[in-house]
Amino acid sequence: MRIGIDLGGTKIEGIALDEGGRERARRRRPTPQGDYAATVAAVAELATELAGGQAALPDHVGVGIPGIVSRRTGLVKNANSTCLIGRPLDRDLAAALGRPVRLENDANCFAVSEAADGAGAGAKVVFGAILGTGVGAGLVIEGRLLAGRNAIAGEWGHNSMPWPEDDERPGPACYCGLRGCIETFLSGPGLAADHACRGGTARLAAKEIVDLAATGDTLAMATLDRYEHRLARALAHAVNILDPDVIVLGGGLSNIDRLYTAIPRLWSAWIFSDTVDTRLVRNVHGDSSGVRGAAWL
Repeated sequence: MRIGIDLGGTKIEGIALDEGGRERARRRRPTPQGDYAATVAAVAELATELAGGQAALPDHVGVGIPGIVSRRTGLVKNANSTCLIGRPLDRDLAAALGRPVRLENDANCFAVSEAADGAGAGAKVVFGAILGTGVGAGLVIEGRLLAGRNAIAGEWGHNSMPWPEDDERPGPACYCGLRGCIETFLSGPGLAADHACRGGTARLAAKEIVDLAATGDTLAMATLDRYEHRLARALAHAVNILDPDVIVLGGGLSNIDRLYTAIPRLWSAWIFSDTVDTRLVRNVHGDSSGVRGAAWL
């Protein structure tokens, strides 16, 4: 049996797979907000529950996290769940579970899952982009995850928004300490904040804005138009650098149907090619892609 945990900003999901990759159990619970000790405990409890008791846990447990482990310090860095930053999460989870734990960036887990048997199966270069509480990406080349020298390959969300318009400068403040990062525009909270600052209701979540746009609400439609324009620019930047065969979208905002027609119609304005054959596709495994990838760790 394989156990995988996807530790997200709002939820923790766990899955148990048999050796053939078939799902045997799945559980989900809210992520404790801003509480590191409670987060460690929640992950350990979920993994143990999936296994049917601590004694039944497999030899290793895979965990996808919204950040990465520094190769220099062994501590979590670059996490939008900021309570994880500077913590020895793999060691603390291993102590709680009594088993070795392998941590990997959640976007990398997503990309591995979709490249293996999802929307990117068979493609040589797969760019798996997550649009959710945060924004990130994983890069799989000929079936192998590219982590990079500094373990930051795919940290697309913390580049600045390319070809910014005048009203996008200097851009919203980002938790990383900079302003105008792609994540501040294209994450779910970024979409909601943009809608609010243009006169929309501050308490509306991204999904509610999408639902309003579907009814013909002009303010919500304008918000989604801006979002699509920004996403097209951001993905064009990735295409110009990586030229992937396919871009697979994941995260909650990947469920916006209109993205898959709007973005390919827009992005050629910024892609340095006379034709654009890159495919933009929705993930196959839904929000289970990350946790499936973690299980295969």
